[in-house]
Amino acid sequence: MSKNLVIVESPAKAKTIEKFLGKDFTVKSCFGHIRDLAKGDDAIDVKGNFKPNYEVSDDKKAIVAELKKLSKDADLVWLASDEDREGEAISWHLSEVLNLDEKKTRRIVFHEITKPAILKAIDNPRGIDKNLVDAQQARRVLDRLVGFELSPVLWKKVKGNLSAGRVQSVAVRLIVDREREINNFNYSSAFRVIARFNVGGKQMEAELGKRFETEAEAKAFLEKCVGANFTIKNLEVKPSEKSPAPPFTTSTLQQEASRKMGYGVSITMSIAQKLYENGLITYMRTDSVNLSELAIASAQNYISSNFGEKYSRPMRYTTKNDSAQEAHEAIRPTYFENVEIEGTPQEKRLYDLIYKRAIASQMAKAQIEKTIATIAIDGVTEQLVATGEVLKFDGFLKVYLESTDDDQEDEGSKMLPPLAVGEQLVLNQIQATERFTRPAPRYTEASLVKRLEELGIGRPSTYAPTISTIQKRGYVVKEDREGKERNFVQLTLEKQVISREDRTEKFASEKSKLFPSDIGMIVTDFLSKHFEQIMDFNFTASVEEEFDKIARGQLVWNKMIEKFYGPFHATVTNTSENAERQNAERTIGIDPETGKTVYVKVGRYGPFAQIGDNSDDEALKPKYASLRAGQLTETITLEEALDLFKLPRVVGNFEGKDIKAAIGRFGPYLMHDSKFISIPKTDDVFAIEFDRAVELIEGKRISDANKLLKTFEEDAEVKILNGRWGPYIAKGRDNYRLPKTTKVEELTYEVVAKIIEAEAKPASKKTAAKKVVAAKTPAKKTAAKKTAAKKVKK
Repeated sequence: MSKNLVIVESPAKAKTIEKFLGKDFTVKSCFGHIRDLAKGDDAIDVKGNFKPNYEVSDDKKAIVAELKKLSKDADLVWLASDEDREGEAISWHLSEVLNLDEKKTRRIVFHEITKPAILKAIDNPRGIDKNLVDAQQARRVLDRLVGFELSPVLWKKVKGNLSAGRVQSVAVRLIVDREREINNFNYSSAFRVIARFNVGGKQMEAELGKRFETEAEAKAFLEKCVGANFTIKNLEVKPSEKSPAPPFTTSTLQQEASRKMGYGVSITMSIAQKLYENGLITYMRTDSVNLSELAIASAQNYISSNFGEKYSRPMRYTTKNDSAQEAHEAIRPTYFENVEIEGTPQEKRLYDLIYKRAIASQMAKAQIEKTIATIAIDGVTEQLVATGEVLKFDGFLKVYLESTDDDQEDEGSKMLPPLAVGEQLVLNQIQATERFTRPAPRYTEASLVKRLEELGIGRPSTYAPTISTIQKRGYVVKEDREGKERNFVQLTLEKQVISREDRTEKFASEKSKLFPSDIGMIVTDFLSKHFEQIMDFNFTASVEEEFDKIARGQLVWNKMIEKFYGPFHATVTNTSENAERQNAERTIGIDPETGKTVYVKVGRYGPFAQIGDNSDDEALKPKYASLRAGQLTETITLEEALDLFKLPRVVGNFEGKDIKAAIGRFGPYLMHDSKFISIPKTDDVFAIEFDRAVELIEGKRISDANKLLKTFEEDAEVKILNGRWGPYIAKGRDNYRLPKTTKVEELTYEVVAKIIEAEAKPASKKTAAKKVVAAKTPAKKTAAKKTAAKKVKK
């Protein structure tokens, strides 16, 4: 038996560290947290100073038993979980559950998984930092109290199966507020004037310094320009410089990966986790921009060797906010000489981004020469301005340029042709184009992270889980949406003639943006009305600051909880007893055909429109129609609601049977021959045509045929199907898992019947789905082997 037992969170991390340590070390994974708050009402002893009641989950009991045996036999136990609050808590829980002797236990931390870092950590162990543990414990207890007490209020006053959370509810509020800001935005227009000149055979653009509010004013200006001379009045050359961005923090990595590669925050963190565990980058949950002296020297050496001394500019960045957790480094490659790595395409792309950002942060500023040309117009007081840039020294731009979230109208500065003061310019055309004001943009996952960080809400470890949670719970959806069309006017002066053209453009198109759902808006309104403190941005940020104080040993964690809980619990009780039920119903008009009232409501399966009032009389019963994706009860018009009742509609007749298009609980679909075929988001249920419908029907038939692997004469109801997790048995509405080693072609009906019989009670679909996922994790391999099959309810 090894003298030393090292415990880390993940198998990948264990595998990497094991390579750096000798035969005297055994490295094992605990697979994350080994215990958590109990699931029932006794999770927190509110009257007992908020003492938490922790329990080891069933799936971790085998792991705990193994680690207990190994730790008992080892001379020293090294707790090597991550160095943040979550990691410290994992080490503390291990120490408690494994009943580790403090004298033979060492806590080690490191920013990167490299041999020098691991050996240095071994040489410099410390004890468990109880302040960090308490900060994590305070967050966990507070969030459980908020969720556990708020959720039943929502069930009672809004709708069943809802949940609320301290950070998630504030995040949803940001998205709801932005949506309403956009919906209430009053668009206005003005005419933007662009002149195009021919200078030495090259086209140069110049813009008027003002915009005209009306078409008449724009036309009057163009009339003054007919036959006018255009002269360079002034040339101004300004030297400027552009500085590199600091190396990545968690939030800036999430933002840039979203802008440059379209990655969601959870995907970014999952890829970064793998890079870290494989020893390729430093720890990926950090709000520090600091680089170690060794990293700065390594970057300087690489830059000087590959680009030259003039490109090197060692820079020590400091974190501006006071809440930066512990002494983390920024995210950087562990070795700057590793320009490229082995891995998946996603891992390579993210590593390349991290590498270039870190290298660029240590490179010289870019030197730019900006030219501003002012152009006078005979007989006109207004002047045109042309701007251009010349890159004199690329510096860090040789490697990397940070993206932005801004959606600007122009295409950026261009180079100007050689110009001279007094030079007469040859006009090609002047265009006055009607342009519209724009509301603040909807949030992407990355821009929401940025806003949360600006408000001081959440920390690097919480951004991705928060954004995932609000989507999983249906309060927010991330999707693309087509824009709308609008008309605009364009006036053109060309060859001394002014022409007018009515044109159309598409606006408000959205790509991977976050939209609130109806239920998200209803819950936000209810919480904002009755729980102002919970929904207050400043309060949520102040709670984060208190967690930071706990981590620094400046505040006792349960005292902080006690101060919060008293007023909060009183509000919960008062709201539950006295608040009115939140009404999501809205009357939007009268149906012209029937004269009945039209409502929009939110029901068990989502938002819907209703014509007529509820009645027991079959002839007077109301009609119902589900709202389309993107429609909200708050903003839908009467005309849009009435359109919904045009469904189901007959698209055509195929193989002697009608094809019908409709919208159901799970979205738009086609129905043909008693079979249902989903309509993709790219197709419009109101406009889908016969040929496209047939294409979808035949595509579904091919898919179903490929799914069916085997049938049995003994029972036509029993089939072997190919699913997401591999082959499985289907009988009626029940599904049964097959052992991984099963060869489908050798399966007999007798074997299948025994597997079905072995599971006496079918599990629910939800429970079975969890079992299927759980069975794929290493923590549950033992249990999976003991059970021949798991039964799944369809």
